[in-house]
Amino acid sequence: MNMSIEEKLGVDKYLVDENNAHIEIDNTHSDIQEKMKLVNACPAGLYKLSDDGTLSFDYAGCLECGTCRILSMGKVVSKWEFPLGTMGIEYRLG
Repeated sequence: MNMSIEEKLGVDKYLVDENNAHIEIDNTHSDIQEKMKLVNACPAGLYKLSDDGTLSFDYAGCLECGTCRILSMGKVVSKWEFPLGTMGIEYRLG
């Protein structure tokens, strides 16, 4: 049976640490191109750019792939670490 990416992601389990965001962004960074790198590259589509240039991010659905860390650490991404202990994503279909 072939499954789409969305279907595979739908069966994954997320244990979200509501008190400790493992990724934080710096919205004082004004480079729209840097922000758009994250919007375009995040495989889970968690980065959203508003009309006023503000970038939002929902770490609760993070795949922990590190793409945003590699693309923008120290620029837009001010903090990137793996979630604590048993928190984060639990892949169910590889």
